[in-house]
Amino acid sequence: MLVLRAGTAVDGLGGSPAAPAGPDPAVVAADAVPDPGRVVQIVAHPDDDLYFMNPDLRYSISAGHPVTSVYLTAGEADGVNATPSKGASAAPDKPAYAEARQNGIRAAYAQMATGDRSSAWKRTVVPTRGGGHAEVDVLVANPRVNLVWLQLREAGHGYADVPDSLHGLWDGKVARLESMLSSGTPVKQRFAYSKDQVVQTLVGVLEQYTPTTVRFQDPTPGRYPGNRQYTDHQDHFYGARFVQLATAAYAKAVDAKDRPHFAVQNYVGYFNGSLPSALDPREAREKLDSLDTYAWLDRQNHCGSDAGCGDLKVADRPAGNRWTDSINYARGTGTNWLTSDKDHGLWAFKVLDGQVAVWHRPGPVGPWRGPDLLPGTGMDPSASAVTLADGRIAVFGTRTSFGARPADYRRDVVYAVQKAPGADAFGEWQSLGTPETADEAWTSDISAPAVSVDGTGRPAVYVRDGAHSLRGRVQRADGGWGPWENHGGEDLHGAPVTATDGSGRRIVLAATSKTVVGWAQPEPGGPLGRVTATGLPDTTLPLTAEGREGGVRLWFRKPGSGNVRTALMTADGGLKVNHMTDLGGLNGFGSVTASGHVLAGRTAGGQLGAEVGPGRPWGRSPLMFVGAPSSTMTGRNVVSLAVVGLDARLYVTSSADAPDAYLAPWQPVGPRNAKP
Repeated sequence: MLVLRAGTAVDGLGGSPAAPAGPDPAVVAADAVPDPGRVVQIVAHPDDDLYFMNPDLRYSISAGHPVTSVYLTAGEADGVNATPSKGASAAPDKPAYAEARQNGIRAAYAQMATGDRSSAWKRTVVPTRGGGHAEVDVLVANPRVNLVWLQLREAGHGYADVPDSLHGLWDGKVARLESMLSSGTPVKQRFAYSKDQVVQTLVGVLEQYTPTTVRFQDPTPGRYPGNRQYTDHQDHFYGARFVQLATAAYAKAVDAKDRPHFAVQNYVGYFNGSLPSALDPREAREKLDSLDTYAWLDRQNHCGSDAGCGDLKVADRPAGNRWTDSINYARGTGTNWLTSDKDHGLWAFKVLDGQVAVWHRPGPVGPWRGPDLLPGTGMDPSASAVTLADGRIAVFGTRTSFGARPADYRRDVVYAVQKAPGADAFGEWQSLGTPETADEAWTSDISAPAVSVDGTGRPAVYVRDGAHSLRGRVQRADGGWGPWENHGGEDLHGAPVTATDGSGRRIVLAATSKTVVGWAQPEPGGPLGRVTATGLPDTTLPLTAEGREGGVRLWFRKPGSGNVRTALMTADGGLKVNHMTDLGGLNGFGSVTASGHVLAGRTAGGQLGAEVGPGRPWGRSPLMFVGAPSSTMTGRNVVSLAVVGLDARLYVTSSADAPDAYLAPWQPVGPRNAKP
């Protein structure tokens, strides 16, 4: 059965990205124009996409990418469509409030896609694989934009025990979750889903839209250390866990030759309001504009609905808790997934289809191979590569497993080691476990691992744990690993970074909500020193570190600006900061990568920007990408740079490591990742 049928508009999705503005030293080869890819984003409530996935959402729509947003619940809350000050006198009507929120979403998407909030939609009913029905809305003026409404009941509370919810369904407190149909939906027949039927419904959506990028919320957001309440809405992260199950089932059920590969991007939710602002004022204003449309500020009945044309609950504060000032990726922020070997070959490691994908170029000019998927599923969207003392490459990441019971949900740190230097084969995944005791303690909220090899040749792996402190394990001389050690720190967020200085000492750095803190080995082979304040100002979350200039250089972004900053960290006589410099940039957000003279990261607009030498202007490529870029030195005088596009395809470029060099045209690796 074809699970979702929205007419020819759905089946005929296509398009190409808009041309970039500004200087462009990093062009794409004429015969290698990047595919637009197909984005499916799945959220718990209407407005989660606007608050937590924008501006990525707007970038994709503006570039002409096919975008489908799927809403798990109706978002009916208490049924009162009024500002808090007027809510006490308003009569609750859950179907009408759900319809008003849908109207607000349609208006916001129409505004982003066409400039006209009242642009028409075609609303249809489709059967789902779970045995119910969904509403599918197609924007008539831009049929690449689709909305899918599954219309299940929401919890109505961020953390309280509500059995009739996604959380309750996941935990088995209810056998089936009922639908909550909006007052204007063309779906007229009520239904209820079991846990498996929710998963199968989502699998059907993925089969219909065959995404190359799947966006969803953070399945492990953690708890506040004080009151132990969730840092995000329970619908957000339990909805994300349903999506995890669905993407795994989709990857297993549909052979890779019958669908494109897909990458995953996860997003931080409510906790954005407690972190430094990641967006520059112009981007934040654009994001707020979409929320203003959704909130129906002018109260004009442009949609012709008795339910209302937007969500008045947020009309007093459309920005939420500073949520329109930021966007943060929950995973996939690491920049150490591209590396080179002694023969000047290149290796790239990213997660596709829930497995680590490997691309390999033998030697400096050999033909690329890949993506080849390493055996082993459940991999979270982040991989980090490190070269061991014997020349082999080890790949580290985290893996999610579900277990037989809901409480068995677990994430552990895993690694796989190349069987011999330069070999295509890797050994089986080995688990380093987790510093967490159980999912219930901190919702399995560990960061991606940061890995470095000190001057004695011993690797160490570090993660931020659910209590917002640093944990680490060090490999012993016999090849075994020591226990998880607690290195302290508090208020740590995001993922730590680590690199080795010119004396072979490990330095570890992590961001807090107000500054950066660090740890350093007093000597190679020694224990990590105590947590040290760096005195650096607040920074947006992703950090990048690389050993150079005798120390470890740190790159990060200025809050509320997106400009890139850097500082050199040294460990002689304790951890010290040596002069912070503002490097400018093209605004933007997220991780930056640095190797040799090349510095690159996401710009405002979503494309990759690069600086190819101090003081030279930043250039913008047409490439939009998933997660973070990565770069590496290939030999002594060549820098290689790579991204994985929204089409889940690897793109690479290179530059001589010289003051007047330019990046070569971007080249894709492997065949187009197109719908069969």
